Amino acid sequence: MVYLKTDEEIELLRESNLLVGKTLGEVAKAVKPGVTTLDLDKIAEEFIRDHKGVPGFLNYQGFPNSLCTSVNEHVVHGIPNKTPLKEGDIVSIDCGVLLNGFFGDSAYTFEVGQVNPEVKALLEATKASLYAGIEAAVEGNRIGDIGYAVQNYCESRGYSVVREMVGHGVGRQLHEAPEVPNYGRKGNGVKLRKGMVIAIEPMINLGKRQIILEDDQWTIRTVDRSVSAHFEHTIAVGKSKSDILSSFKFVEEVLTLQS
Repeated sequence: MVYLKTDEEIELLRESNLLVGKTLGEVAKAVKPGVTTLDLDKIAEEFIRDHKGVPGFLNYQGFPNSLCTSVNEHVVHGIPNKTPLKEGDIVSIDCGVLLNGFFGDSAYTFEVGQVNPEVKALLEATKASLYAGIEAAVEGNRIGDIGYAVQNYCESRGYSVVREMVGHGVGRQLHEAPEVPNYGRKGNGVKLRKGMVIAIEPMINLGKRQIILEDDQWTIRTVDRSVSAHFEHTIAVGKSKSDILSSFKFVEEVLTLQS
């Protein structure tokens, strides 16, 4: 069942998603060699609670932390730990917030110090593919149009698209219908309607697309151990263009100051 949101509900969803964006901005200040992902998790949890939110991932189906922190070959759902990040790593940070009864959900992949140019190019392409998917998320199109846009952008550049992990509806639940794959055929799948709120989240690998579940029963990694990037926005489907409810502005302000 796909729930269409009212304009008022979309404004509440915007507030929760903006808090996610601000949290990622706060975390961005601390991403550097020597910092642990557990350190980043503590920063995020404190910031969310200080702003009257509740960490959306903490205890969700038993997940033990507030952030998913996935380093290098880890695709998604990495559990924060005490291993220091090192120069040249990348870390995908996925954050969820519950505020005013609605969830926010967004992810950004960070460079730790100076990364290999090949890896930097993967991050840029993954982020660009997210916006290609968002452009297709308008009323009258279908879910397959979003997946096609992401897939076409990435595969034409030699990258591979993770197929088993998908985007999703967002609302009073963190994961709602419909599923939003990052691959697909134009004109296929659920029809998009104004008022649908969905998270679009390309997970793109430098190597092959196959993934495996680690022993912790959460962390997903690439089978060939190639690095993987992940960017995510929550958007409201509109009549002629979609409305991006989450924001990378706070992250990118920090990264600009650091560069």
